[in-house]
Amino acid sequence: MSLYHEAASVLVTARSKSISLKSIIYNKKDWKSDPKTLFALTTEAAKWSEVLSEVLEKSGVLKIERQLTPILALVLTHDLFLSKKGIALPASHGLTTSISKHKARLSAELTKARLRRGLATLEQLRASINEQASNGLAADGENGSESSRVRYPRWIRINTLKTTLEEQLGSTFAEYEQVPTLSKVTSSSSSGKRLHVDENIPNLIAVPASIDLTTSKAYKQGHLILQDKASCFPAYLLDAQQGGGDVFDACAAPGNKTTHLAAILQADSANTEAISEHGKSKVLACEKDATRSLTLQKMIKLAGGESVIHVKAKQDFMKLDPTAKEFAGVTALLLDPSCSGSGIVGRDEGGVIVHLPNAAAAPDAAQAKAGKKRKRGGSAAKPQSPPQALAVEEIVIEEEAPPTTTEDTEAKLQTRLANLSSFQLRLLERAMAFPAAKKITYSTCSVHPEENEHVVVKALQSPIATERGWRIMRRSEQVAGMRGWQTRGWADATKSAVDGNAAGRVGVEEVAEGCIRCEKGSADGTMGFFVAGLVRDVGEVRMDGHDANGASKAIHGAEEEEWGGFEDET
Repeated sequence: MSLYHEAASVLVTARSKSISLKSIIYNKKDWKSDPKTLFALTTEAAKWSEVLSEVLEKSGVLKIERQLTPILALVLTHDLFLSKKGIALPASHGLTTSISKHKARLSAELTKARLRRGLATLEQLRASINEQASNGLAADGENGSESSRVRYPRWIRINTLKTTLEEQLGSTFAEYEQVPTLSKVTSSSSSGKRLHVDENIPNLIAVPASIDLTTSKAYKQGHLILQDKASCFPAYLLDAQQGGGDVFDACAAPGNKTTHLAAILQADSANTEAISEHGKSKVLACEKDATRSLTLQKMIKLAGGESVIHVKAKQDFMKLDPTAKEFAGVTALLLDPSCSGSGIVGRDEGGVIVHLPNAAAAPDAAQAKAGKKRKRGGSAAKPQSPPQALAVEEIVIEEEAPPTTTEDTEAKLQTRLANLSSFQLRLLERAMAFPAAKKITYSTCSVHPEENEHVVVKALQSPIATERGWRIMRRSEQVAGMRGWQTRGWADATKSAVDGNAAGRVGVEEVAEGCIRCEKGSADGTMGFFVAGLVRDVGEVRMDGHDANGASKAIHGAEEEEWGGFEDET
């Protein structure tokens, strides 16, 4: 099995390129291992690296098993002691024996490491490490002091396709204390099982980040979906209603937003019997990549959305014809395209901190004995290494070849953002060309205005928007939870993108107020995120693709375009 070699490779790549583990794993398509398993192992190994490196150093295993690299030994030792199923290899496999034959020695050092930290049990050590991991990011993205750290909650969307909030509060979370504010979940004084029911997004709760629900029955049955609060904004803002037409998720994988759309439609169907002329409303989910299409289908099946969601696997949204008959009933579209991912927690924090064991730090028994003989013989002993030489080596992940100047860094970033925003604009213009479309939500997990306000303004100034009558969804028109969100778009960024010829048609203040932002590192407990709604009033739509106002089916600036990178799991 290649899991451990691939996990070591991921950590090496993170070390050299200063990017998140998630990006490394999910942007590559040809892993032999399951990506989720690979992500879980590398994340946990990095989290435990300080303790495990200490254990490996003091045991001297790396002096004996010279074929093991420090990173490979780290991931194997993690699974030997901390994985419920142990090392995921046969007992006779070479990698298994290279670590397991030293289990007694490693176990003794793990116990010593725990006792040095004043912890009575392994579970207490696990809780301490989880707490450190969840509290370890400062507001400026660096490892900070206790007073400066920002604590992020673990957001959980109750999947109403299968269950209800009330059912889960009475079962999975029956032993949890329900608290009135998010700060009581994320504050340094909070401990134990607490939860907060979110006031903006229905059926969303927050628990301390140290709590792992992935082993719970409810999670395994698809009743709980781990989804950042900000990631819930696009589907909720779209406010699709049963009987109001079909909904198109143009960039669907891995499927969190897709199943959220389906859950919203199902909830609405419980309150209305309205059926559109095209039949019961459904969600169309498009994903061009074959591997990600499989992930999407598995997610939908687990969430129980097969009856509502129709997957268009291995199909590129940019190559679809908006005027095709099969899309005649599409009245709403959700666009969450490839972006820089600069808003993702951990993306710009300079990489993860990985502690690696120093293979030469702990002397073996022969060296120790020789040293004692020299001392008894009265010969001059060689100077001893200072104590810190035996300490665990802390490696902060940084760029392999950092730019030599700030200007160079800025130039590369601007080039990347220009390429991304060009694609994002074309995607948005393509969505505007669907004849019956009345609402679009456009979102990114980026903090850069080039991908956010600038794209929205340029889209509103485009020929297709003018022809079809697209405008910003005003704050007053937004669903209550989004209308009440206080962090809005950046007015300066909006103003800078407005073409002088369109200044009268694109109201800067109205557009900025209509856009919604989430700030990474704020007390709201979200990642950095942007979402905007676009709307138009549509009369009767003719099957030739013209609406009642005579707008043609021409697609301006929406030529086919390929894009292959920077996709993020949000």
